[in-house]
Amino acid sequence: MDYWSALEVYKEMLLLYVEEARRYVNSQCAALEPWQIIVITLLSTFGAVWLKGFLFQQESLTSRVKKQFFKIIKKIPFVGASIQSQLNKALDDMSVSVCTLKEGMSYTKLLPAQGLAQQQLLEKIREYETLSEVNWAKGKVSGAVYWGDEKLTDLLVKVYGEFAWSNPLHPDIFPGVRKMEAEVVRISCALFNGGPDSCGTVTSGGTESILMACKAYRDMAHERGIKHPEIIAPISVHAAFDKAAHYFGMKLIHIPLDKKTMKVDVKTMKRAITKNTAMLVCSAPNFPHGIMDPIEEVAKLAVKYNIPFHVDACLGGFLIVFMEKAGYKLASFDFRVKGVTSISADTHKYGYAPKGSSVILYSDKKYRHYQYFVAPDWQGGIYASPSMAGSRPGGIIAACWATMMHMGENGYVKATKKVIETARKIKAGVRKIEGVFVFGDPEVSVVALGSHVFDIFRLSNALTSRGWNLNTLQFPSSIHICVTMLHTQHGVAEQFINDVKKEVAIIMKNPEEKTTGMGAIYGMAQSIPDRSMVTEVSQGFLDCLYSTEVPKIRNKHHKNHKNHMNGNSVVH
Repeated sequence: MDYWSALEVYKEMLLLYVEEARRYVNSQCAALEPWQIIVITLLSTFGAVWLKGFLFQQESLTSRVKKQFFKIIKKIPFVGASIQSQLNKALDDMSVSVCTLKEGMSYTKLLPAQGLAQQQLLEKIREYETLSEVNWAKGKVSGAVYWGDEKLTDLLVKVYGEFAWSNPLHPDIFPGVRKMEAEVVRISCALFNGGPDSCGTVTSGGTESILMACKAYRDMAHERGIKHPEIIAPISVHAAFDKAAHYFGMKLIHIPLDKKTMKVDVKTMKRAITKNTAMLVCSAPNFPHGIMDPIEEVAKLAVKYNIPFHVDACLGGFLIVFMEKAGYKLASFDFRVKGVTSISADTHKYGYAPKGSSVILYSDKKYRHYQYFVAPDWQGGIYASPSMAGSRPGGIIAACWATMMHMGENGYVKATKKVIETARKIKAGVRKIEGVFVFGDPEVSVVALGSHVFDIFRLSNALTSRGWNLNTLQFPSSIHICVTMLHTQHGVAEQFINDVKKEVAIIMKNPEEKTTGMGAIYGMAQSIPDRSMVTEVSQGFLDCLYSTEVPKIRNKHHKNHKNHMNGNSVVH
């Protein structure tokens, strides 16, 4: 039988099947009246649409079912009341921790009838400065303040003062700020080896830089016909990507890490790519463990599937660009890697500029155009802005520019060498201590500690009692120290290693002992299956930040609770 004869046979068979199907449907509808057929058709259509909407949402079906289940559980009278009681207690504890003032102090809730004289105001300012019980200048705080050099601070205060009233929204009125911002971006592009078409903008911090990249790629995906754009990123990626997905109606797909290296699993990332993928993400390095993701491998996926690829270098960006000149080699991570289309890096971290300033950089202007917002028909005139904010503080941009000019390449290389040396000294020292381990092989400034023997939050509590303020992490339980220039002071790294060694030795005498205090609360939070409860407590913490009511201290426990609940106890 030749090809055409076979095709004819298949055609006849198909027609027979169609005819048989037609007869079957007609026989089933023979006893129905026309109005019944119409109603059944409408109900079936509505049912199919509802089912599609129920099954295919940004939030997974499993997550939604779990949420609904816990909602029902909370409605059970006894259970609901018990849960609410525990939540109220946690919120009260946080209120005491965050809002308690020193004796004799109160909140100002109304404007003074007569404005304060300059001297009076400065005295008030000094009173507010004394509220902090953490002396970050001694180098016992993880991250937060990346230098704090007095001479640099004095310089930045003067520069900010010169541009305190400036606003880059009006480049015709403040051309100097416009020039400074353009130069900060161009210098940053050069540091990350961007080509002549590379570009970017200055933002208010790492979160805004990440939001802008996600917004740009979402709009780009929409233009390409992707209705439900997805972000594919490591589970260790910064929470700002969760925020971006929430704000911009995207779906964030988290990819697991290799348990040994703590780097993203590239094979799993490849399998997660679909027609809805709007962007791929890697960290350089990541916040939790300080690990550099395999950027070159993921970039190959970006090129193969023609997907934008963002490298989040917010934390260590202004270290890794100087590490080679400081004598430390890293795998390629910047625009030299084909496939990398954008990079975020915080100038207010290891760029040593004041809070908050950051840069979002693109390999080509075509990507930056998707970041912009333009309202061409506004009655107030054509409104165009490069990032989230309209008005922006020109003083911060000027101070950022001044920092970069003051540091110079030589200054940054020297600072980088000190930070990396100190971080590697801490990494080597901790690895010699029995009972704890270092996650992966961190190459930059973050060293994360865990334990297979005892609850690592016991060590966190113990180090807090010795004056250290570290970051507590979850999934898995761990703590980390983010090394800054303050830790490079003489003896600080050695003291940290010795303190860890002493406290671990004490803990190892009874490794099964349960954790108490905030460590226990933070550890327990990971085990709560109803994550909405954790969200509710976190929202309560944020409410506390704006409270002007002094909570009543009901017992001695609360007195010792002061300052244990901070930004590190909630997701950064």
